[in-house]
Amino acid sequence: MTNPIVSLSIAARMTLNMHSLNNEGGEGNQIQTRMIDVVGDDQQMHNVNAISGDMLKHVLMEHFYRRAKEESMALCESCRQFNVNRINADDTFMATTKGIKNATFIDQMLQRCAMDDIGGILVTAEKRSVPRKSVCEFGWVAAIPELTRTESYFHAKYVRELGESQRQEDADGQQKSGSNKGQNIFYRPSSSGVYALVCHLELHRIGYNDITQSYAIDEDERQRRMALLLESVLYTFLELNGAMRSTQMPHLVALEGFLSRSTSAIPAPLLSPIIGGQHNRFAYREQAEKIVTALNGKGPERVKLENFDSLSDFAVLMREVIDNSAPQALAR
Repeated sequence: MTNPIVSLSIAARMTLNMHSLNNEGGEGNQIQTRMIDVVGDDQQMHNVNAISGDMLKHVLMEHFYRRAKEESMALCESCRQFNVNRINADDTFMATTKGIKNATFIDQMLQRCAMDDIGGILVTAEKRSVPRKSVCEFGWVAAIPELTRTESYFHAKYVRELGESQRQEDADGQQKSGSNKGQNIFYRPSSSGVYALVCHLELHRIGYNDITQSYAIDEDERQRRMALLLESVLYTFLELNGAMRSTQMPHLVALEGFLSRSTSAIPAPLLSPIIGGQHNRFAYREQAEKIVTALNGKGPERVKLENFDSLSDFAVLMREVIDNSAPQALAR
């Protein structure tokens, strides 16, 4: 096995068509898409469609949960049911750890549950307030200015059973607009365009107790959790869960970017794909490659960067990283 990866970063441009993964809510009969303000490569402010990092983090943890159950990995009682409160709702664990020091509590929590280890948690039960920082970080998936458009589309829900008098009223054209008995009119947004994605994984912190500055689990278990996390990152791109997928499942038509990894305390470089705008889509890659060269200098190659030009390239690259980092860690 090669030197273990300490940190890993992913920057990518993702082309999504006809998606509505992350909306802000509704006003009347209009569903409102999520919009944010970003500074573009032209140094101007742009209002663009976006998918929150919370959404992608939830997708990642859902994939992690499924694989963790499949691999019989350690999960607390609450996480076995995919309860959003996670270990806070594990009454048995909270009762048995009542009164112990926070450092010991974190050790036992990391040993008991892989999801709380990877996803992070703020423990607030039993008069505690103990944070566990997440191992994985996602930024907003922000549209590249001028390369994304959001439209609103008309929908109607019809009621089959109407009285004869109502059907006659409709036929005579006497029903007033806005008072349509028997149908609900509403509008749904859908966005298409190129989106910038950034993701960072602090792999060295898997199973690590930040209070005691030591690992609470053995190396074999750390490798298992690392392999599962990296697999879940790949599955996140393969299955982008979110709102309105039953009728507006997104068309992922392109994925290109870079994956950087570090085997030392040197951080794995991460640059936003917004750099370059619509005119130079590879500008962020070019800068990242120069940064990696500068970080390595004339010494050993502690930082490595590899580009991918499609979802299939990304899948192959992630499989290589998983197999080199945690060989035979998971059942096949």
